Amino acid sequence: MAIPDYQDLMLPLLRATADGAVYTLKELDAVLTRQFSLTQEDLDARLPSGTQRVFINRLNWAATYLKKAGLLYRPARAQVRITAEGELVLANPPKRIDRAYLLRYPAFAEFVNARTTSNNKPTARIPSTPASLDGETPLERLGAAAKELHDALADELLLKLKVGSPGFFERVVVELLQKMGYGGSFAEAAEVLGGSGDAGLDGVIKQDRLGLEAVYVQAKRWENTVGRPTVQGFAGSLQGQRARKGVLMTTASFSREAQDFVNSIDMKIVLIDGLQLVELMIEHDIGVSTEELVKVKRMDLGYFDEE
Repeated sequence: MAIPDYQDLMLPLLRATADGAVYTLKELDAVLTRQFSLTQEDLDARLPSGTQRVFINRLNWAATYLKKAGLLYRPARAQVRITAEGELVLANPPKRIDRAYLLRYPAFAEFVNARTTSNNKPTARIPSTPASLDGETPLERLGAAAKELHDALADELLLKLKVGSPGFFERVVVELLQKMGYGGSFAEAAEVLGGSGDAGLDGVIKQDRLGLEAVYVQAKRWENTVGRPTVQGFAGSLQGQRARKGVLMTTASFSREAQDFVNSIDMKIVLIDGLQLVELMIEHDIGVSTEELVKVKRMDLGYFDEE
């Protein structure tokens, strides 16, 4: 089944603590994993940032909101225990506990609508709009927004590569290879990778500064899907170029047959399609700049340990 959202976890989490014992989040993780029959794939799923597992992130937020409402108590770090108020809820349990349900508790309502004063101007700490009542945790929403912006940027870059001048495309490829550590300086790489005459680059560059290993590079703005015959021709050219490795770039895509061919030969050939090309541009800051940097901080619980 799909990974339950943090609101779906609230009632099962509260029930898992019904005996009044103190539970660690790790123990509750195991209990709810079995209850929801989560697969290993579900458990391995991570947030877009890659910093935390999706399930444990949602479990943490479910516990946080239950604590803010006064249904759970935190006796120690990463531990929870049901409160008297939580026991009252389980005595006559609702079909579901979610943020809307928890708003009946003054402590939780105050938490949601808390205001911080800055320059005598009240600023909402957590928006209480319907959009904030969905099943995603704040980190998931932040990650989804970042991915949306990233994907839009990638689409813009790919379009720019396709409609830009041949000279622009050649400059991008040379700068990218140079940023990735190939070809020495920009001038050296540009000289070796001269224009091929058909809106692309063709040449052999140094893999290292000493030139101990040569890499044959071909980059072209093909409009249609690149098939196996083109890749076979590229592989044949490696021998003539006295190179054992090759990189074939395009703003288009490669067919499945072309990819299977590369995987079946002894030569080391890397195929980089348009989507991969713009991802590398973003990674190495080619044609992009940082508009805004968001730092998400969390409390360092170890700092507050007094033992």
